[in-house]
Amino acid sequence: MALILGVDPGLTRCGFGVVESGLKAVDFGLFQTTAGTDPRDRVGMIAIELEKLILKYKPDLIALERVFAQANLRSVMGVAQISGALMASAHKHDVPLQFFTPSEVKLAVTGHGRAAKDQVAQMVATLLKLEEKPKPADVADALAVAVCAHKRALGVGTAAQQKWVAAAKKANRRLG
Repeated sequence: MALILGVDPGLTRCGFGVVESGLKAVDFGLFQTTAGTDPRDRVGMIAIELEKLILKYKPDLIALERVFAQANLRSVMGVAQISGALMASAHKHDVPLQFFTPSEVKLAVTGHGRAAKDQVAQMVATLLKLEEKPKPADVADALAVAVCAHKRALGVGTAAQQKWVAAAKKANRRLG
């Protein structure tokens, strides 16, 4: 049984979802910090919680939503800080880590790269056979990232998508 830890990184809200290879949600939730707290403490708290998940579930893969440009620099910095902390934990525990863009995740879950958040949450609930849509959106997004990684591992997608994935993996090996 392969386990994937999906993470929607954020400094205020960090969603996580643990998914089994048969597309079954094992655990999911949200870590939150308060905006007025020292950033060192906020990153540290979330990093500790994510490491606890790694130790508890021993995932075969960590899937992480890639930082993308937003108008809000503070938001981008928080996402990057949590991503870096998670990358360090993945390295420490020798767990492979893959990044996915928001459009890749939406495409894998809904079939459309520009799907609305509500559509993503609905499809996550359907695919994982959850009784209701996971909330808030950060949790649904984390589960969607794990589902995306699962589909990618199975080679699900069109021939063009599979060629793109192969080229991206080859480029990542070259770039380190």
